[in-house]
Amino acid sequence: MDFSGFVVQALNGLAGASSLFLVSAGLSLIFGVTRIVNFAHGSFFMLGIYIAYSLVEYFGRSVGLALSFWCWLLLAALITGLLGGLIEMLLLRRIYRAPELFQLLATFALVLVIKDAALWIWGPEDLLGPRAPGFSGAIDILGRRFPTYDLLLIVVGPLVLGLMWLLLNRTLFGILVRAATQDREMVGALGIHQHWLFTGVFALGCALAGLGGALQLPREPANLGLDLLTIGDAFVVVVVGGMGSIPGAYVAALLIAEIKALCVGLGTVELWGTSFAFSKLTLVAEFLVMALVLMLRPWGLMGKPQSTPRNPGEGEAPLRLVSQMQWGIWILCLVVLWALPHLTSQSPYTTVLAIDLLTAALFACSLHFIMGPAGMHSFGHAAYFGLGAYIAALLVLRAQMPMELTLIFAPLLTAIAAALIGWFCVRLSGVYLAMLTLAFGQILWSICFQWDSFTGGSNGLTSVWPSPWLANKRIYYYLTLGFCILGIYALRRMLFAPFGYALRASRDSVVRAEAIGMHVKRLQWVGFVVAATFAGLSGALFAFSKGSISPDALGVTKSVDGLVMVLLGGVQTVVGPLVGAITFTTLQDTIARSTDYWRAVLGGTILLLVMVFPQGLAGFVQDWLRSRKARQGGAL
Repeated sequence: MDFSGFVVQALNGLAGASSLFLVSAGLSLIFGVTRIVNFAHGSFFMLGIYIAYSLVEYFGRSVGLALSFWCWLLLAALITGLLGGLIEMLLLRRIYRAPELFQLLATFALVLVIKDAALWIWGPEDLLGPRAPGFSGAIDILGRRFPTYDLLLIVVGPLVLGLMWLLLNRTLFGILVRAATQDREMVGALGIHQHWLFTGVFALGCALAGLGGALQLPREPANLGLDLLTIGDAFVVVVVGGMGSIPGAYVAALLIAEIKALCVGLGTVELWGTSFAFSKLTLVAEFLVMALVLMLRPWGLMGKPQSTPRNPGEGEAPLRLVSQMQWGIWILCLVVLWALPHLTSQSPYTTVLAIDLLTAALFACSLHFIMGPAGMHSFGHAAYFGLGAYIAALLVLRAQMPMELTLIFAPLLTAIAAALIGWFCVRLSGVYLAMLTLAFGQILWSICFQWDSFTGGSNGLTSVWPSPWLANKRIYYYLTLGFCILGIYALRRMLFAPFGYALRASRDSVVRAEAIGMHVKRLQWVGFVVAATFAGLSGALFAFSKGSISPDALGVTKSVDGLVMVLLGGVQTVVGPLVGAITFTTLQDTIARSTDYWRAVLGGTILLLVMVFPQGLAGFVQDWLRSRKARQGGAL
């Protein structure tokens, strides 16, 4: 790459940084004040570009496109902000006191609802808007053509940053926002109406995301995949820059956009006789940066360590041993599971669905093992599910290993990889730990997605079938049932062994646990590896049940599915992940086959469950039985 190419790529990076900054600034602002990890923020970016398209196409041309184009873009951002404020008042205001993961679950459900709403209004096709009036051409820069609209975007980023600085430092609203970012409990104690402050901040953050989307209208088409594509990059920028720091978000957006632009410009480079495809790093460059920053400076480049809240809320509820009556219910469930293939012999699909339910249950239990007892939140647990699946497939296809042995070696090799990753992850806690697991998960996903010669790339690996004696789905069902029962039982036994009690002690009070001689980080590291091992076993069983595996098994969506399963069932119950896995998988399968708008129905159902059963389905039943027993005891 010559000097002119380097300059043009640097300018491309600046244009990309401005767009990324707008959406990330809104996300950082919302998290800094409300402490909500808004997974739906990318959906507002998507809505911004869709609304801008409609305004320009249906109203702009009748008024005069040249005069009204920019007004319609600003109006699209305003409408997006109003929608965000309405959602905050109707939904999110009810869950501010809920744990962060329940907030994440609610905003994930919003993603599903908003995506299908956009599908219903605008349809599935990509929608390309008109060129920006006066900025449709290009100029020469050192002999290369560069779009004039990108020059405008380069100016927009610093301009919005300056306006945000004035708003936050020279207005009463900004003073309240900065105060709430530092100590929102004290702001409430001073008599400030927090609800309206939070609504204003959320609306402003959504408006910034909408503006970022609207400004992309002349550059890229509006499509339904923009929400998840955008939220991943926005999370990275917010974490790297420092949560709650607007200048940090701009610096991080600039750093990441320039690195990605440089990778594109370099292309394939010959170094020491070896070809290095730097362009392939664009899918993972931001996550490499995030992992490095989190390991060296967990609170971000320009952020500050989060202060301990004055009202930490209620402590975690203890897990309880299974009673004699519950043992009877467990035995009855096992009998039903054993007889299921015979009871549904006329419906072969039921056996296939049951295998999916079993693998999902084991995956959810493995995630619950580190979420409940250990208190470690993971946004990248699917990496070990997918890693186990890929290792099993590669051992069968490349090493010609018998399928039966792969079910032993795949979890073990997954455990080795998790031991290396977990050594870095357990040094963090809270949302920083979750983001580091996300970064490592995306790095593994990128490797599987791009290593065509070894992992099959985006097509994945096919012909991953079990041994001939397991070709019958009924027999494979019993094999899966046996492994899942053993895996779930082993995880449960560890929960109530000294190791499990030590994990809970380290979760409840790190200081006290270390004072009595516990090595907290080592305990969490072992727990991390144990959870990954059983996730790897679940992935291996899944790969052989489907006969193939693709990079989607390691993706963020699969990790979020696991979180939904655990939270729907209840984090502080032993049976919670099983109930959540069965409920979520059954709902997803049933609704997906009954309507084209299954995401909206599923999202609405999850929102209803979150609002009505904040402790999870199994947690609700457990609390109801406990309160009923207490009332009966009081009556006696």
